Amino acid sequence: MFIDEAVIEVEAGRGGDGCVSFRREKHVPRGGPDGGDGGDGGSVILVADTHLSTLLDFHYKRRYKAGSGGHGSGSNCKGRNGKSITLRVPVGTLVYDADTGELLADLSRPGMRFIAARGGKGGRGNAHFVTPTRQTPRFAEKGLPGERRTLRLELKLLADVGIVGMPNAGKSTLISRISAAKPKIADYPFTTLVPNLGVVRYQDQSFVVADIPGLIEGAHAGVGLGHQFLRHVERARLLLYLLDVSPFATAPPLEAFETLRCELRLYNADLAQKPALVALNKIDTLAPDERAAVDAVRGAIEAQGYEVFPISAYTGEGMEPLLARLAQRIAELPPPEPLLEPTPEVAKPAHQPTRVYKDGEVFVVEGTLPLEIVQRTDFGNHEAVLRMQKRLKGLGIFRRLHELGAQEGDTVRIGEVELEYTPDE
Repeated sequence: MFIDEAVIEVEAGRGGDGCVSFRREKHVPRGGPDGGDGGDGGSVILVADTHLSTLLDFHYKRRYKAGSGGHGSGSNCKGRNGKSITLRVPVGTLVYDADTGELLADLSRPGMRFIAARGGKGGRGNAHFVTPTRQTPRFAEKGLPGERRTLRLELKLLADVGIVGMPNAGKSTLISRISAAKPKIADYPFTTLVPNLGVVRYQDQSFVVADIPGLIEGAHAGVGLGHQFLRHVERARLLLYLLDVSPFATAPPLEAFETLRCELRLYNADLAQKPALVALNKIDTLAPDERAAVDAVRGAIEAQGYEVFPISAYTGEGMEPLLARLAQRIAELPPPEPLLEPTPEVAKPAHQPTRVYKDGEVFVVEGTLPLEIVQRTDFGNHEAVLRMQKRLKGLGIFRRLHELGAQEGDTVRIGEVELEYTPDE
């Protein structure tokens, strides 16, 4: 089964909590705090794999969660890091945020990696908070939650040559003739239901060819099956229009050629401008006196600026000149540009500035730093809460709440946490 779209939910692991511990040993009078840090949560990572050509695995399993970090312990022992999970996707997979529609990554090269959900950082143990005036801190930080996202994966096959044609034009036969691909081929008037990829080796050069299921008039608007696969032509560096010139063709070759060009242009105007060759297939079915009609078709298409090659994918007639020209054109064309430049794996998420505003009867505080302060606070620990208030005050949040008219007892929301406002004395 060929699946080229999938929606998945990914959740990174939560960071482990820091530990509150004190070293108490005989003959160690200055043991002091020795609470260890929590481990970092595992991440969810997407990797482009050349051995895959479909998103089928994500059709059956849609939720993926990485391991959480372990909690810290005494003697400055750090908790274990959570186990990350790696999801392998085909080369050419686009990763979108399903909620916003933003393109997050274009895995256009083998081995490219994208951190789809980053694990939460572990909390620090109380050994980190010793100061000359606070020698026995009785609090530690909680671990941060891991990122959670809903992603839409969209596969656009990466091929050097995209073969387009009407149903039953002989695309599957052609790709089986010039590569090791083995699509289902039979003498029936039905089109291929899935794209086929094949690697063509010509002399000392190799290139990838994609057989795009047959297009019909109106495919760009969703008619037939071809519209489901038009996206796979977008990345091809070179198009090969395959026209059926046999007496049994579903449409005259010139009419079919115009239909194909029109459908590509209506789907994406850039497709009609791609470099292209034209192959007139099934010349083996023509009697000698019928080949003059093929010459007329060839002349009409060449007059439009295209190179034309009469061939028979079934018998192999005319294949050598076509392959030689395909290899030459591919060598001349630049590689396709990715839709989005890769970001370094170590890049940190974007920092959101602090913002305080009133929403109805609730005061809302937004921003990366205040949210992290609240998430790291153990609200069951009085010292931890006092430290949180001191840090929020340092960010100017109490001053801003006072300017907005906040009164004692009002609700202040930071992330998913709601607090009761107490004016800072």
